Amino acid sequence: MVRIPTLERKENLAPEHHAIYDAIAQSRGEVRGPFAVLLHSPEIAERTAYLGAYIRFESQLDPGDLELATLTVARELDCKHEWAAHLAHARKIGVPEETITAIHNRKAPSGLSVEEAQIVSYVHELLRSHRVSTATFQSMLDRFGVKGLVELTATVGYYAMLACTLNAFEMESVTAPDHLKI
Repeated sequence: MVRIPTLERKENLAPEHHAIYDAIAQSRGEVRGPFAVLLHSPEIAERTAYLGAYIRFESQLDPGDLELATLTVARELDCKHEWAAHLAHARKIGVPEETITAIHNRKAPSGLSVEEAQIVSYVHELLRSHRVSTATFQSMLDRFGVKGLVELTATVGYYAMLACTLNAFEMESVTAPDHLKI
């Protein structure tokens, strides 16, 4: 059960924050998940939504790479909501079920393609040791270039921030199928 009241309805906000609510709802179809909590600080919600819109819809990253990184962050941080929400996105854009299962079962990067393993390893290193090895960094730089690697790293940070928010407030408005629950 969520630890604080969620703000999923515009009327629960002061009128001067309705435009922020409307912008979030317009870009995502509705206000839920981390934004229903973040709206307790409308400025943070607005700025987070703005960054998220860029990461999700405008980044140079391939959507499959973006979802692979997001699922890896969600699993590393055991964020049930983020995992379940992005599981659906990943499947929709064609991330292989074997890849999803390997991340879920904490077997990745074993069994993944070279490209998938690179992303998963990058996320693992960054979240587990808070650094990235020279070899991993160089392989990712060669693959994505400077801008792409900056965007991948920002994506990891963005979803880690959302996972911390969702986990701290115990928000789980989306659930994964039983065989993929975390």
